Amino acid sequence: MRWIDRWRGRRWSQLAVVNLRILLGFAFLPAGLKKVLGQPFTDPGNSGSFHEFLHAFYATGVFYPFVGAVQLAIAFLLMTQTYATLGAVMALPVITSIAVFCWSTGVVPTAVVVTFMLAGNLVLLLWDADRWIGILRPNRLERTASATLSRPGAPVPSALIDLALWRLCGFAILAFYGLTCLLHGGVYRPRGLDFRSPEFYALPIIALFPVVTLILERRRRKRAAGRPTGSE
Repeated sequence: MRWIDRWRGRRWSQLAVVNLRILLGFAFLPAGLKKVLGQPFTDPGNSGSFHEFLHAFYATGVFYPFVGAVQLAIAFLLMTQTYATLGAVMALPVITSIAVFCWSTGVVPTAVVVTFMLAGNLVLLLWDADRWIGILRPNRLERTASATLSRPGAPVPSALIDLALWRLCGFAILAFYGLTCLLHGGVYRPRGLDFRSPEFYALPIIALFPVVTLILERRRRKRAAGRPTGSE
């Protein structure tokens, strides 16, 4: 990302980013502090879906101050500048949830402000993209292991597991669960030991997917270990 490097090479852009971190971090302080201190976020007399959700949120007990502690931690990390990348990563799901909540409940002025906060958070993440973009790329060892297992005459790879095979397992579980929901006519949730219901057997079948994957992986590794290592 050379254009980001050029952007980061300008003094004005660095000043803008450090101040954006401070501004975004400060925005979390009052909201987080009120929750940690156990103070309601809205007047108890207010009504409407927006305020009723906040009333219920306030009544959740420990969860309410816990969210406040997370917001204060985000503010602190952003203010440090050194650990601002971690703060921006933690802030993304928090701000996104608040923005969706505000827009869905129709509080437009607050929703606009939070949307601007979300845009600022995305700018911070883009600024430090080189520090986290690697998690979106395939693991180098995973690629090497998959290629080695499928190449004739290759030794057993140093990878302890075949992530490509386990990825297929995950996709298979998702597909099977989706099919189960379609046949069930709604969200499938296993309930009780009703052996007469075909739906009961969906969960045991899902549990078999990792077992089958483990067996296939062990057989695949044994075949790879038994191949000759001579030149092709």
